[in-house]
Amino acid sequence: LIDAVSNMPTIAASFDQECASVAMARIAVYRADTEEGSDILRWLDKMLIRLCQKFAIYEKDNPGSFQLTDTFTLYPQFMYHLRRSQFLQVFNNSPDETAFYRHYLLVEDLTQCLVMIQPILYAYSFNGPPEPVLLDSSSILPDRILLMDTFYHILIYHGETIAQWFKAGYQDLPEYENFKQLLQAPVGDATEILQNRFPMPRYIVTEAGGSQARFLLYKVNPSQTHTNFGWGQTVGAPI
Repeated sequence: LIDAVSNMPTIAASFDQECASVAMARIAVYRADTEEGSDILRWLDKMLIRLCQKFAIYEKDNPGSFQLTDTFTLYPQFMYHLRRSQFLQVFNNSPDETAFYRHYLLVEDLTQCLVMIQPILYAYSFNGPPEPVLLDSSSILPDRILLMDTFYHILIYHGETIAQWFKAGYQDLPEYENFKQLLQAPVGDATEILQNRFPMPRYIVTEAGGSQARFLLYKVNPSQTHTNFGWGQTVGAPI
């Protein structure tokens, strides 16, 4: 047997945070069948606190000194998104939907499970090629198109300015060929995902202020809300 106390540096260096996140998610889903949702959330919080107590570097009563090594830095955000996910937050989902979501978390591979826990968000703009961006409300900009992959949904979101240009029909004018190409880029990427994934995700195209935009707003971290958003600023959008 390995002495955990004397081998803490070895354990920390070999910690697989992605594998651990999926394992914790599957345990939480298993326990959710027989325990209350609030108890599962408290258990996840307790386990995260224990991990930080053992492996984080910090000074007592000094929050600014808290640090995690590279092998642990992503784990807390996976736990954050797991707490907010449809696996544990079952409100507005039917029992069949909840069972469907949980089933595929238990049978898919590591990469797909991580997408289920923390969806992938790509941004398309005139400033360069598509790029992954933070799953945060600050990534929602008026002149940007977003593509979100949650495994169960593929969503294309047009920012406010993009949506206005689209409604005005700029993509049909020869002098705005670059805008037409910008609109087509996420559609092509979404089509490739839809063709290669089983079960086929639900495909959603929406815009700023659209009813289907709730699928995006529900997933992003609400770092900017109506209470702290400075109206007139150009970075991000309030949730």
